Amino acid sequence: MDCTNINDIIKSSKNILIISHVNPDGDTLGSMCGLCTAINQNFKKHCDMLAISKIPSIYEYLPNISSVKHIEDIDKSREYDLVINVDVAAIDRICDAKILFDKAKKTINIDHHKTNNSYGDINIINPDASSTGEVLYYFMQQSDWKIDLDTANCLYTAILTDTGSFRFNNTKPATLHAAAELVKLGVDPTDIYKKVYESDSKTLVMFQSYCISKAKFLDDDKIAYTTVYKKDMEKFGANDECMEGLTEKLRAIVTTRVAFVAKEMKSGATKFSMRSKFVDVAEICGVFGGGGHRFAAGCTIKAKPEDAIKQVLKEIKKREI
Repeated sequence: MDCTNINDIIKSSKNILIISHVNPDGDTLGSMCGLCTAINQNFKKHCDMLAISKIPSIYEYLPNISSVKHIEDIDKSREYDLVINVDVAAIDRICDAKILFDKAKKTINIDHHKTNNSYGDINIINPDASSTGEVLYYFMQQSDWKIDLDTANCLYTAILTDTGSFRFNNTKPATLHAAAELVKLGVDPTDIYKKVYESDSKTLVMFQSYCISKAKFLDDDKIAYTTVYKKDMEKFGANDECMEGLTEKLRAIVTTRVAFVAKEMKSGATKFSMRSKFVDVAEICGVFGGGGHRFAAGCTIKAKPEDAIKQVLKEIKKREI
């Protein structure tokens, strides 16, 4: 990795934009806010930050997140000197913001997904890393950037959430080392854990309880899934935030090998969130144009839930589970 070249590009850029992916999670938001804060501290440069869709309220504590712009509020005709995508596995994950990425004089793609095809002018991708937050931590270390407490809190959030609080199999010695170093800088693990994992609304808890109560189980309970219809969302007044962690709850059942949630979209398509303990669900979702990690992936199928679920189940059953 040519850190000197990247530093020079940042120094020479008069305007910089950092983009997070659609349906943002803790990794993309923590990485975006952490990178923005670090660039400001190390280069005295302001960065615009862009969210493609609504930011979950649990991440409102992240430093500088209040200054994030939303896609409908940004001038899409603007040409940035530098655009940086963080945790964006595929360029279509930034939706309408692609026009800003394409027009930029220079682009950087920072990610940890194995499916990333290195679409930037400069690509900082480590598929062995737990998260983009971890990739950024080691990049900043290698680049001799100063990491203040605000940046540390952002990167720790990114690592914490993409490892499921250090429970997932993407948690490796390098992951724990990065987290430990961030704690040395002043991060309070208990405080961040409470903000991320103990701030659920009553609506979320009741909605997820309902979804789990109507889950279906197949193949000696090795496959677990539930269907979320538009009418379910309306009944509880639930939003997309209420979907967070639902698939993981089904995977947590001791007999489950593959779990998924099929969500009916307003467009008539069905969106899948898939998790597994043993099966490569990124491969399964890839059949339908989706992707992700080996044990955590997603896709969208242009069909009603019943038909889409049949297609997904057929693909799952081709594999030994």
